Amino acid sequence: MKKLLFLLLVFSAHFQMAQAQGQVTETLDPAVQRLMKTFVENNRNKATVKGWRIQILATTDRQRVENALLQFRQFYPNLTADWIHAKPYYKLRAGAFTSRSDALATLYVVKTDYPAAYLVQDNNIKAEELLW
Repeated sequence: MKKLLFLLLVFSAHFQMAQAQGQVTETLDPAVQRLMKTFVENNRNKATVKGWRIQILATTDRQRVENALLQFRQFYPNLTADWIHAKPYYKLRAGAFTSRSDALATLYVVKTDYPAAYLVQDNNIKAEELLW
């Protein structure tokens, strides 16, 4: 234990002396610097996150999905909902959750009115849509 303490003191004294003398320098390869800059820029510009939604309905009839959306908004005014078109289907989806467990808790409630509802993963959820 004494040896470990001694080594720790010697190392910290050496590190402080090196900093005081200006000997600590960091050099990065230019390729690594470009890669890090690209990584930071890509993440800074990323406007969406991965999460979960509740799929209420999938149909080829647009009118049916629009009617279902109106009905859903009456039943659950505090839960965001919208439909998307993924040919040939119109899909009614609700909520925006970061965790599957939060989505499951809401799904349990929604299933009382929509027994065929199920969870789907969505990679394009805007941060402002997320339900906390």
